[in-house]
Amino acid sequence: MLFFGFSFVLIAVQANYAPYFFDNGARSTNGNMALLSLSEDTPVGTHVYTLNGTDPEGDPVTYGLTYEAGSRRYFSVDRNLGNVTLIEELDREKEDEIEVIVSISDGLSTVSEKVRILVTDANDESPEFINTPYIVQVPENTPSGSSIFKIEAVDRDTGSGGSITYFLQNIHANKFTIDRHSGVLRIKTGVTLDYEKSRTHFVVVVAKDGGGKLRGDNKVFSATTTVTVNVEDVQDTPPMFIGTPYYGYVYEDTLAGSEVLTVVALDGDRGKPNSIHYCLVNGDEGSFEISNTTGAISVIKSPNQLKKEVYELKVQASEVSPEGDVSAYAFAMVTIRVVDLNNHPPTFYGENGPQNRFELTMYEHPPEGEILRGLKITVNDSDQGANAKFNLRLVGPGGIFRVVPQTVLNEAQVTIIVENSAAIDYEKFKVLTFKLLAIEVNTPERFSSTADVVIRLLDTNDNVPKFSSDYYIARIPENSPGGSNVVAITVKPTFAAGYKHMLGYQKKIINKPQNLSVLLLFRFLIHPSTGIIYTQPWAVLDAEVNSKYNFYVKAEDTDGKYSLAEVFITVLDVNDHSPEFNENIQEKTMIIGSPVKIEAIDQDAEEPNNIVDYSIMQADPANVFDIDQSTGEIKLKSYIRSLDIIHNITKNKDCIWSVVVQAKDRGSPSFSTTAVLKIDITEETLHKGPMAAFLMQTKDNPMKALGVLAGVMGIMVLITIMISTAMFWRNKRSNKIMPVRRIIKKRQPQPSRTVRMEWLKFKRPSNAAEKFVVEDDAQSLQNENSNNNVQVAPVPPAAPMPPPPPALASSGDAPGWRVPTVSGSLTPKFINKQLKKRGHSSAHNALVSELKMRFEKRNHSLNTASFRHRIP
Repeated sequence: MLFFGFSFVLIAVQANYAPYFFDNGARSTNGNMALLSLSEDTPVGTHVYTLNGTDPEGDPVTYGLTYEAGSRRYFSVDRNLGNVTLIEELDREKEDEIEVIVSISDGLSTVSEKVRILVTDANDESPEFINTPYIVQVPENTPSGSSIFKIEAVDRDTGSGGSITYFLQNIHANKFTIDRHSGVLRIKTGVTLDYEKSRTHFVVVVAKDGGGKLRGDNKVFSATTTVTVNVEDVQDTPPMFIGTPYYGYVYEDTLAGSEVLTVVALDGDRGKPNSIHYCLVNGDEGSFEISNTTGAISVIKSPNQLKKEVYELKVQASEVSPEGDVSAYAFAMVTIRVVDLNNHPPTFYGENGPQNRFELTMYEHPPEGEILRGLKITVNDSDQGANAKFNLRLVGPGGIFRVVPQTVLNEAQVTIIVENSAAIDYEKFKVLTFKLLAIEVNTPERFSSTADVVIRLLDTNDNVPKFSSDYYIARIPENSPGGSNVVAITVKPTFAAGYKHMLGYQKKIINKPQNLSVLLLFRFLIHPSTGIIYTQPWAVLDAEVNSKYNFYVKAEDTDGKYSLAEVFITVLDVNDHSPEFNENIQEKTMIIGSPVKIEAIDQDAEEPNNIVDYSIMQADPANVFDIDQSTGEIKLKSYIRSLDIIHNITKNKDCIWSVVVQAKDRGSPSFSTTAVLKIDITEETLHKGPMAAFLMQTKDNPMKALGVLAGVMGIMVLITIMISTAMFWRNKRSNKIMPVRRIIKKRQPQPSRTVRMEWLKFKRPSNAAEKFVVEDDAQSLQNENSNNNVQVAPVPPAAPMPPPPPALASSGDAPGWRVPTVSGSLTPKFINKQLKKRGHSSAHNALVSELKMRFEKRNHSLNTASFRHRIP
């Protein structure tokens, strides 16, 4: 018995489950994209969905999107997150369903599903008309309200965006209407078409959709088209005669069978006209006939067989259809007059028979109403009756002459009368030419004849010379030689034509008050016959002295008639002056940091001749100074800020440079001049003040400093004089005079020393005078002018007072008088001046003299008492 042993090995194998998508329904934004709907106006780049699934083992999953071969790729997916993004623009009208294969994978297993995505409509399409262009043929007798055409438009959108309504532009001015829904075009009710009035109508039709959402907004789209309606003509208008009314004439020499006139009629329906047939209805009386096809009316009898002067013929024009039927007709009246032969036109006669040209010579401006007796004209028409009646008129410049008579029967004498004397002007017309026209009035031939009337004018002096301009402007360079022509003064050609009145030119100087201006104007002359203004042979023009000249010229004929014109002459500046420095060698002091200025003046009158540019021609060393080209300011280079830098540049320790400066004008040719400028360079002083700056600036010009100092002193003296004058007038108007002697304070008031001087009319008595008194010494009894009132022995002064008083004057002079005050004396001489200034009358002077005598007497007594009071 055999025993077999078996061993079993168990291997555990774990099963791998495939991942799967979540199915969250049609309206979910995540899952497997089944039944997803997207609007066709979804913008590219939009996140439209999120693929969402899981793995039973919990392994991470990835997502994918694939398409069938040949399909467009509309979406892309993020493999890890499952975010689906639109990458291609949707268009429902091209593709309304998109098939996509979505997949989910856990790395081992991959699950794929085919899903269908629906593309929903957005209103992104406009209506489109089909079968365009629209051209409709409509007979003109189509009844109103009839439908004539159907317009059709389509919109590929769905819903309201695909519904279309129709309407017409300018509905009120239109003869048509359209059904809003069907697009049927009809003729308006009560409106008819008329081929004869309008053959074509253009109808603008608008198709509009019902609107819908597009990218979040409501949009309405429309389209327009034009329907051309051609109106077809129908036979609905009778024939019409052209050229009515009709008149014809049969003359006495007309032959039987001759055509008198032709009537013309046309079918009123111009689109498809019928042929016209003519016939005479009545009035011909067997004397006239008409062509059936052409409408030509002829006389069939000789004129002498016609029994009436006027025939009224009634003509019928009928439309005949191609079938031979008469569809419509019209009538017209034709008047034919039988007249005698008018074979004599009007004829003009002169003194020697028939004549067609008449000439006359006369002076210009004859009196109005004057008859031109030099013209002998007769007119005649040999016909009789109405054929001999004709009108006369002048053909030519109107309103100058008139002819009498204006209507003539058979024969008349022609008279021409002046109507407008002013227009008969030799300066305007040397020869006046007219046509004398005679034309029959009531004849069918209207025979006429003409005769030339030629009037030659003689000139009279009736015009004032007229310049060609009221003023003349001329220019002449200042370097023009003497005798140069400046400007030609001319008169108007209308005056020059009558040159038998000799014309002369003169120069008139008007409104020139200054003698210098008059003398300057004599530099110009005018030729008395040619009118050319020229300079005197000796004249030298200088724009710097006078650049403008203005005067009048006079044109005068031999009869004394004249006119004036104003002349303006400008002397043009020429660059004939060089710039000039004040001195060829100048010295300047330059403070470091401050410029110095050099100036040159150009005497030319105008720019750019007088504009000066400055430049440094030579300096040693050269790289030290800069100069302003326009102002001439010279300054140190920007890097030079101290004398130490200058000492490093040059070994010249005195810091004085000689700089050659050039001044050059801008004229053509240009002139220049140079000057040597010695510049003393120094540093700014420590005392910075206005006076120091001024002294430093005037270092090179001491006369300027002296002038300024003298001016300051003059101002101080003037201020002192003004103050002294003010004080003088102030003291004069009051009784207080400033003390000039030693003044001591009064111990006790002394009324006896107070003097009231009413005659001086002091308005403000001084209260201060009561507090002071003069300690008079012996010299107080006499004033400085030695005009004492009282002769007394001198008394030594109580106390000396410097400066010493003036010496006593001799008593031989006439005794004066004085008014004692607290500070001195007031002389009557001063009072007399005041009185003179006030201009008193002689009576007032007498009163002042009387008051003066009384005051002297009183003053004498007061002085005596005061003197006695002082004696111990």
